[in-house]
Amino acid sequence: MGSARSTRGAGMSRGFWQPHRIVLIGLAVLLALWCGWALRWDWLPRYLPLMAEGIWRTIWLLAVTVTLGFLLAIPLGLAQAAGPWYLAAPARSFCTVVRGTPLLLQLWLLYYGLGSLFPQYPWIRESELWPYLRQAWPYAVLALTISFAGYEGEVMRGAFKGVPSGQLEAARAMGMPRFTILRRIWLPQAIQRALPTLGGETVLQLKATPLVATITVIDIYSVASRVRQDTFIVYEPLLLLALVYMAITGIIVLVFRALEARVPSRVA
Repeated sequence: MGSARSTRGAGMSRGFWQPHRIVLIGLAVLLALWCGWALRWDWLPRYLPLMAEGIWRTIWLLAVTVTLGFLLAIPLGLAQAAGPWYLAAPARSFCTVVRGTPLLLQLWLLYYGLGSLFPQYPWIRESELWPYLRQAWPYAVLALTISFAGYEGEVMRGAFKGVPSGQLEAARAMGMPRFTILRRIWLPQAIQRALPTLGGETVLQLKATPLVATITVIDIYSVASRVRQDTFIVYEPLLLLALVYMAITGIIVLVFRALEARVPSRVA
């Protein structure tokens, strides 16, 4: 067992150190050295706490909206795949509208639409929710969640339909309740099929988070814009911003690859 693991680890190590990857790593090191020597970074200590807050806000927005959006996408996909028409039609309409309109438009409609409508009602202004509704981040969370759910709802529809119907019919023939079939057979296999696309959609969701800066939510992109406005330094904040997004993207890719490697054995 130990010999097999060491052989597999050695093979993976040799597979990683391929010529094109060595060249890319060398170019990245040279680029990092050139950036550190030729560009200005004296502004970084001053804005470092604000940038750390922006990175945390970006990761928080990504995690919350992906989780809530995926939880919403499951019933959306299930309704379209096997629900009655009075559930399938609204779910299909929701996904069509969300995928057919820009996220920026959805964000502004929620923030400037609902945000300007709520103050007109005294019972809302006097409620305990008003301190939150006055802020921008709930609308950002809502818009990003709806957008992710609209796209993933279609993915889950295809994933649910991709599960072999013979397995579901066999489970029904054995007298298994519908909820048990969904929990133990249908949903796990659908998630298994949707995982690669879910990873890609999560990366796209990360790239969509800078839009929240347009409604005054402080994320890493808005911090870079503030640095550019205060210091008139353009390239350095953008390069650092690109590095942050690439690092988060790399973490997302690694997490989903680990999930894809573990899920098939659990489903089986």
